[in-house]
Amino acid sequence: MKIGVIEVPGIVLGKQNVKDSRLDQADKLVQAKKKTYPQVELVGLEEALEADVLIILKDNRLDLILKDLEFVETRLSRNPEEAEKILLNKMKAVLEKEGLLSSLGMSEQEKELISGYGLFTVKPVVEVSAEEAENPGLLFVRVLKESGYICFLTVGDKENRAWLIKKGSNAWEASGAIHSDIQKGFIRAEIISFDDFIQAGGETQAKQAGKMRLETKEYIMQDADLVNFRFNK
Repeated sequence: MKIGVIEVPGIVLGKQNVKDSRLDQADKLVQAKKKTYPQVELVGLEEALEADVLIILKDNRLDLILKDLEFVETRLSRNPEEAEKILLNKMKAVLEKEGLLSSLGMSEQEKELISGYGLFTVKPVVEVSAEEAENPGLLFVRVLKESGYICFLTVGDKENRAWLIKKGSNAWEASGAIHSDIQKGFIRAEIISFDDFIQAGGETQAKQAGKMRLETKEYIMQDADLVNFRFNK
């Protein structure tokens, strides 16, 4: 996952771990040789258009909106085709009211129409204060939550690990975050909810208490689910 950092002092660009406290809790209950947090890549303004989500200072919100408004007005001045013109005018109305384009609720067809545009606020935008930027650990957890991402956990043996997926992903999609071979051979997912895992005192205890469920590929993953994927090798 890429996070675009636009003129936020104190945040170091590059790859950073997102230290989810739930993985720390799981690590205390299940022994493993390694603990691996989800990782994000922080990029600057020049790469921000390729990012999945943007972080900006609250004071810079209007600057970002004006960048998009300038782009939209330029496109409109070039007499685009009718479908594009209608969408551009909808965007212009939102931006002129100092709204973000992510609030527009575009259809898949409309998203396809603007897929090549250089627009910033079609992405999730997380506005932060200078004080919040001083604590990247807490900030990154908030950014993931507000931009529609969750984690699932795998525990035991060699590694306890948190995996990043989009909220609303099903079990089959989540299995692909680990490896495409698991996704191709997917049989079912063994799921223990995080609360059940903690209350039982570990994975083995949760299974003994009947808290493990077998789910199909259509199961919608919940934040911090503990998962073991069964698959054909």
